[in-house]
Amino acid sequence: MRPYTFDHRRPDLAPYGFTCELWKAAVMRRPDRHDEIELNLLLGGSLTYLLGGTRVTVQERRLGAFWAAMPHQIIGSEKSPEYFVITLPLAWVLQCQLPSKFIDRLLSGYFISETEGDRSRFELDFALCRQWEHDLKGRNRQPSPATALELQARLLRFAAAVPDTTAARQPVRNIRGATSAMKAEQMASYIARHYREPLSINDIARETHLHPNYAMTLFKRTFHTTLSDYLTRYRIAQAQRLLATTDEKVIDVALESGFRTPSRFYEAFQRACGCSPSHYRKDHLNRNPATPVERELV
Repeated sequence: MRPYTFDHRRPDLAPYGFTCELWKAAVMRRPDRHDEIELNLLLGGSLTYLLGGTRVTVQERRLGAFWAAMPHQIIGSEKSPEYFVITLPLAWVLQCQLPSKFIDRLLSGYFISETEGDRSRFELDFALCRQWEHDLKGRNRQPSPATALELQARLLRFAAAVPDTTAARQPVRNIRGATSAMKAEQMASYIARHYREPLSINDIARETHLHPNYAMTLFKRTFHTTLSDYLTRYRIAQAQRLLATTDEKVIDVALESGFRTPSRFYEAFQRACGCSPSHYRKDHLNRNPATPVERELV
């Protein structure tokens, strides 16, 4: 089977569920978002994401992870590498009893990568991915108890092997005379730093010394989404993080995520996620329950 590439017609926030598939890196015409934890294992070369307004380069032969509710978009690659994409439902991952510091960094929008491992580690991961690819084929895509144990064990090893310093974000610098693509990245980066504040198109355009109309056109041409929609997506992703990891009141979550009014927050959240903030919290709040396999066997 030929490797997958991103389908730009795919609905925003449509779930993937449990998957393990071989993909080929290709520049994406627009950001994607889905409410799963995504793992990447590159077989060679490298690829570069714009992840929540931050440029992140993924290196070969080591496992990396991020929360895919953050807007993410491949903007470049070296050697157009093939790579395994593993998607795991957020609610399932939150039940895996991973270290809280690891989960907090993951849900704060960081790309987390293992340090360069030895050849045997990569060969083992490659073999596991091939096995999971076979196990998660078809429409059902529910892991067997054995597959669930393997996924959980790999996540636990991953979390234990990653020091805080390797969870890196690479800020996009404000460089005069940058290309159009870099200007668009600067706008996305500005949103990531200031999404809690009342932001206007004028504020974002001023950051890159562009006329507001040109800034909107440039952003849409680069990322195939509007500045307003990108800002809303980013705020919703932050709200999802707070709902899943804290007991803050919903109104406080709305304000902390940058929404000025509860009505605007509820409307945007329902439209983006297909449920109310309260229902989302009920499904995802991490209350340190039994592990997925324990729940399955009870």
